[in-house]
Amino acid sequence: MKSLRLETEMKVPFFDLTPQFSLIEEEIKSAMNEVFKTQQFIMGPQIEGLEKAIAGYCRTRYAVGVASGSDALILSLMSAGIGPGDEVMLPPFTFFATAGSVSRLGAIPVFIDIDQETYNIDPSRIAEKITPKTKAIIPVHLYGQCADMDPILQIAKDKRLYVIEDAAQALGAEYRLRPDSNGRRAGQIGDLGCFSFYPTKNLGAFGDAGMVVTDNPNLAEKVRLLRVHGSQPKYFHKTIGMNSRLDTIQAAILLVKFKYLEKWTEERQKKANRYQALFHDILSKVEGVKLPVIQYENRHIFHQYVIRVPKRDDLRKFLTEQGVGTDIYYPLPLHLQECFSFLKHRQGDFPVSEKAADETLALPIFPELTEEQQVRVVDRIRAFYGKL
Repeated sequence: MKSLRLETEMKVPFFDLTPQFSLIEEEIKSAMNEVFKTQQFIMGPQIEGLEKAIAGYCRTRYAVGVASGSDALILSLMSAGIGPGDEVMLPPFTFFATAGSVSRLGAIPVFIDIDQETYNIDPSRIAEKITPKTKAIIPVHLYGQCADMDPILQIAKDKRLYVIEDAAQALGAEYRLRPDSNGRRAGQIGDLGCFSFYPTKNLGAFGDAGMVVTDNPNLAEKVRLLRVHGSQPKYFHKTIGMNSRLDTIQAAILLVKFKYLEKWTEERQKKANRYQALFHDILSKVEGVKLPVIQYENRHIFHQYVIRVPKRDDLRKFLTEQGVGTDIYYPLPLHLQECFSFLKHRQGDFPVSEKAADETLALPIFPELTEEQQVRVVDRIRAFYGKL
């Protein structure tokens, strides 16, 4: 054990990529040099290699590399024919891109409140919001755990709606109802699955990058067409698309990192289990502290480890002063964002999302996080509530 003085002075970053890079630096440089040698920066062979790797990992027939996770959502919506006036159902407690992508196409986000334990969309609230204009549902697999998909799929089947999974935080997560059941991977469950390779994701690029996966050959071909301005062959445009090609350099980097993804995921799961054990005494002493809940027998990949706490903002301020990094995902639900004021929502419309925005706090969790650092995080939380 470290001395009390060192333990007291220990700083814990919320996230740190430098240890990961130091272990694979030479592999990354070698992969990038291959791209430099060929000068195939646009649509080089590494893109197809990554698409095959991700399709296999997600257990889908097709994967299409795109420029970002946000573009993955936009292109998926476009491939499903979503346009002006169409309604798309999604949770208000998610990253902006989920609803922003809908609005960019002139469609209307229809917000559905979340489950209070998983923070994912609550399927029991969907049916009452369906209208003749409803065309799709976007369940978000928040923090690395799949939404409750079977009831969503049944509603979509009954109403002939598209299901587009926002799996930006959930590469490798599985929806598994029973211990003896076969898990379905995030991205393979709906009609299309959307992934982000933003640098802080479990599989992160050195910039923006994304992927769309599907089992539907027609949807896959539409996404391929739309990502290159709708051009096929070159300079002949069947439809109006956009420039959303995945950079070859990013694909090369991701192919290197992909080899380590399962190992890194297992490390995140170990850190989550350690937090669960370390928090044991706090749960019995401090009312209102809640740890992440795994629904059914899901495979949670812990992109984030998010707790629910009383006096969240005061705790975060204290932890910052103590050198412990944290973040809030997300401080203001989408229905209360200024840009969505045209939807005429008010405080209280989605109370579960609003309460989560006020109480949730993301703690450090990354593969290289040490046991000493986790002890420090929980010890400082214990100290905060011990003073109240």
